[in-house]
Amino acid sequence: MSSQISEADQELLLHKLDIFKIRGKDKQGHKILRIIGKFFPARLLIVEVVKKYLEEHIFPRLGKRRFSVLYVHTGVQRSDNFPGISGLRWIYEAIPINVRDNLQAVYFLHPGLQARLFLATFGRFLFSGGLYGKLRYVSRVDYLWEHVKRKEVEIPEFVYDHDEDLEYRPMMDYGLESDQPRVSLSPSVSSYSMRCIL
Repeated sequence: MSSQISEADQELLLHKLDIFKIRGKDKQGHKILRIIGKFFPARLLIVEVVKKYLEEHIFPRLGKRRFSVLYVHTGVQRSDNFPGISGLRWIYEAIPINVRDNLQAVYFLHPGLQARLFLATFGRFLFSGGLYGKLRYVSRVDYLWEHVKRKEVEIPEFVYDHDEDLEYRPMMDYGLESDQPRVSLSPSVSSYSMRCIL
């Protein structure tokens, strides 16, 4: 993550984009901290500002009660809105122990194959405190409702649109088909390509 705007403007941007929102409960009655990855402007922020924002605006609202995280990975692109592994780890390690201990589950909505493979390979090493064991992959919004109360969590429309794409093109779920249309000069080549793991 790197900064191109002042720290005050970065904080204002985090607030305005509504990336972190505490609302609703899961089926066990725990508060939900919803995080929309697509809205995270990683290229405009520095980790210290994110940490400060969480300490001032999010952690106090969670209090000393148990909570769960709903991380919506839909639309996250490594080049635009992904803070990087070191940034994620730094933010996670900066979470106060009492808040971390109250984390019950992380519902990871629409994980791509790359995210699953990375977390399966390195997740246990990068994130201490048993976070990896609390991770629950959720491939469709309909499956989310098995864990989270439906009417209490706001899900953006683009997430439902992606879900619909997955219904008609299930290979996207496994990273074998791109969710981005490709321009092709040859009519015999499909407009969607097979994507390799990079």
